Amino acid sequence: MARPRTHDDTLRTSLLEHASRALSANGPDGMSLRAVTAAAGTTTAAVYTLFGGRDGLIAAVVDEGFERFGRHLATVPRTGDPGADLFALGLAYRESALADPHFYRVMFAAGGVRRSKDTLAEPTFGVLRDAVARLPRAEVGDAGPEPMALRLWGLVHGLVSLELAGLLPGDESEHAHRYAAALRSSAG
Repeated sequence: MARPRTHDDTLRTSLLEHASRALSANGPDGMSLRAVTAAAGTTTAAVYTLFGGRDGLIAAVVDEGFERFGRHLATVPRTGDPGADLFALGLAYRESALADPHFYRVMFAAGGVRRSKDTLAEPTFGVLRDAVARLPRAEVGDAGPEPMALRLWGLVHGLVSLELAGLLPGDESEHAHRYAAALRSSAG
């Protein structure tokens, strides 16, 4: 009879969830591997088996955040209205961050948690750049889609980061309304 597999996808996901919370709260230097594994109901051996060690777990958290983010953005349909698509993409950005705030914070953490690839080369930025490129040239400008995409990314990232930090006045409904209004006024 085969031994049961104890280090499965469910445990992997649990470790990623707990590690994302620890990294979000304490950064990589403050993340205790023992605390993460205890919260996940396992031992550090699982981290070495599944991720190759502490650094592998940290890299996997960042990768998981970008993968979840990318999957969320991929759900936005592409229609015949590039402006509406860009607006929907901006809403999906916020929804993804609010659905996975720990991963979002780790993905964009200052001071230590870095992905091995250049963030701007990520498919997630490419989705935004491609959406901007579909706009009429008069809206995009002669410089091409990247400057506008960076400006929009800065806007949505700033607003979402302020919201996650609890620094925006009002309740959830007001946050959503202000966010949508900022998207509408900035995309054109």
